[in-house]
Amino acid sequence: MWAAVSSAQPLALRGITHVALRIADLPASAAFYQRLGFEQAFRFDDSGRTAVDFRKINDHQFIELYPRTADSQPLGLMHICFEADDLARLRAEYLKRNLQPTPVNKARAGNLLFSIHDPEGQVLEYLQYLPGSLHFEDRGLHLGDRRISERLVRAVANVRSVAAVRAFYLGSLGFENHGGGRLLIPGNSGDEVELQETPAEARPRIVFAVPDVARATEELRRRGLAPVASEGAVQVVDPDGAVIVFAAEAAPGWT
Repeated sequence: MWAAVSSAQPLALRGITHVALRIADLPASAAFYQRLGFEQAFRFDDSGRTAVDFRKINDHQFIELYPRTADSQPLGLMHICFEADDLARLRAEYLKRNLQPTPVNKARAGNLLFSIHDPEGQVLEYLQYLPGSLHFEDRGLHLGDRRISERLVRAVANVRSVAAVRAFYLGSLGFENHGGGRLLIPGNSGDEVELQETPAEARPRIVFAVPDVARATEELRRRGLAPVASEGAVQVVDPDGAVIVFAAEAAPGWT
């Protein structure tokens, strides 16, 4: 369960609810994330072709895999999505701050959604789960014991100017400076966004929490992957070059 978000905080979020990745080869990527224990919760097919594959981390968090439909489409991070309790209230607060969120709409899976852009044009999505949605109805399902991790704690955004984008996150979105380019999401999830001054096409990186890095490393090797260990973390690389990090860290707010 996620800890409750205080209604006194108009900008408070429940945390990161998904990261969306553009991929080149769906069978290869699906097999990779399945080896990490992230099962397919559901998918959307258009004209007989999978448009989005939803890989489940926990009842609130997913990895969305979008197969590339043209060679001109860049691979990598498409967007980060945050969960909120009341999108209408959050959007009203953003409007007060002279931001330009899109209208709140019901998305294909049955949840409420709006988006904004950061100063460099990167899309940020905001989602409110609704009873009856595909995500809501999948609660308690597709949570196999083969998951290397049960929660995502940080998403890394590649930016041209850390200073400009940090000022936007801190001043407009209510994030808190956590040092080293890491920004704490408002609320008590403990989740973070990390800003990394690199070209937009640099490899995406997402970070998961594990209770025991050595044990996670051993398990990754058993599954035929090639983990690279560092102090307090281990990482593997997905078929498109995204860096998947498993780190020994705990986020407050989880029970």
